[in-house]
Amino acid sequence: MKDIRVLFLAATLLGAATHPAPAGPVDVEIVTTLGMIVVRLDSAKAPKTTANFLGYVAAKTYDGTSFYRTVSKKNEPQAPFEVIQGGPSARGATGNIPIELEPTSASGLHNADGAIAMARRNDPNSATTEFFLDIGDARYLDAGGPLGSGYAVFGHVVRGMEVVRKIHDAPSHGEALLPPVRIKTMRRVR
Repeated sequence: MKDIRVLFLAATLLGAATHPAPAGPVDVEIVTTLGMIVVRLDSAKAPKTTANFLGYVAAKTYDGTSFYRTVSKKNEPQAPFEVIQGGPSARGATGNIPIELEPTSASGLHNADGAIAMARRNDPNSATTEFFLDIGDARYLDAGGPLGSGYAVFGHVVRGMEVVRKIHDAPSHGEALLPPVRIKTMRRVR
C-alpha cells in the first residue's frame, strides 16, 4: 500500500513539475480542529513552490496531518520571528522530492504577517511538504537576511488569521504544540 501511495505521489508531483502553475491566484482551504484558514497562493511570483504545494494538496497528503510546531515569544522569547508549522513531518513522512528554492529576493514576496512559506532543512533546496504561516513581521526569514537564502514565500492568508493566532497561542512544550492541531482536510477551492 505504501508503494502505491509513493507512486501516486510521485506521479502527482511529476505532473505538477511538467505543467506550469495555474495562471492567477489559487485559494486553498485548510480545515483544522480549531477552524478554517484560507491561503491565496501566488503562482505568478512563486510558480515552482505553488505547483509543489498544489501537488501535495491534490494527492491529499495533508489530510489528517497537523500543525505541530509554534514559535512564539512565550516559548522562544529571543526568537526574531513567530510562526506555526504544519505538514506530515510529525508523523514521519519520507520519500518526498525536494524542490529548488524560489527566494524572496527573486519572487518579491516577503515573510510578513499571514504569509505562507515552505519549511526546509539547512540545504536551501530541501523543501518538500512542510510549510509555515508567519505571525507578525518575519522578514528575518527572507533571502539576504541572517539566514542567507531564506525561505520561499508563495502566498498569504486571506481568511482565518484568527485561527492562525489561536493555533499559535495553543498549549505547547517548547516549540511542540501539545496536542498538535489536526489538519482535517486541505483542498483547492479556487
